[in-house]
Amino acid sequence: MVRLDWVYGMNIKVRIKFSKYGLMKFIGHLDVMRYFQKLLRRADIPVAYSTGMSPHQIMSFAMPLGIGLESDAEYVDIEITERIASDIAVKRLNEQNVEGIKVLSFRELPEGAVNAMASIKAADYEVSFSDAMAPDFSCFETLKDMYEEPRISVLKKTKKNEMYVDIKPGIYGIWGNEERIGMCLSCGSTLNIKPELVIKAVYDRLKIHMPEHALLIKRKEIYTETDGVRISLDKIGDDIE
Repeated sequence: MVRLDWVYGMNIKVRIKFSKYGLMKFIGHLDVMRYFQKLLRRADIPVAYSTGMSPHQIMSFAMPLGIGLESDAEYVDIEITERIASDIAVKRLNEQNVEGIKVLSFRELPEGAVNAMASIKAADYEVSFSDAMAPDFSCFETLKDMYEEPRISVLKKTKKNEMYVDIKPGIYGIWGNEERIGMCLSCGSTLNIKPELVIKAVYDRLKIHMPEHALLIKRKEIYTETDGVRISLDKIGDDIE
């Protein structure tokens, strides 16, 4: 079967998975966008540009990571104008990378695939405590007790107001121990739950103030849904041979 994108020169949609760690966790989302624009050029990736008076690289990130958070699973969708093998692309990108960013995969998306930003439904996080800021109570055991309750009401602040919301429907699972607490949380426009909000609910339950900068948070994976089943974003598509 002849690929139409080969014949007509159509752009090829690609999803890049990368990790962000170390000092790079202090780099904000806009700077990460600018970094990847330069990285793609330095690595000689045939990235596609938009048309018009001010052409720019066609690029869409899955979900901006907060400053100070590390991640094993960040995603950016791009379009390329010609085929390049996934292993070659990953090698070129990592050769030009700085310490703190590592490209993990480079996969072609199937026709009609929804972009990363629009498709996210959930994410896994790992939470631990900064040195000398670990609580003197059992945070994990308190969280497990709280998770058994039918409702977890917390005060959620936005730019415009603040209100109490029930975050229990957005907590899909918890696991781990006192040193490392794992949780799967709802993401997206309908219900977006952050791990620090969950841990703060534990402190609020015990009427204890949570110290600022107490948490070390790492995003472990981002998921979409297909027929009601959660799958990680890098499971969509195939490596380019």
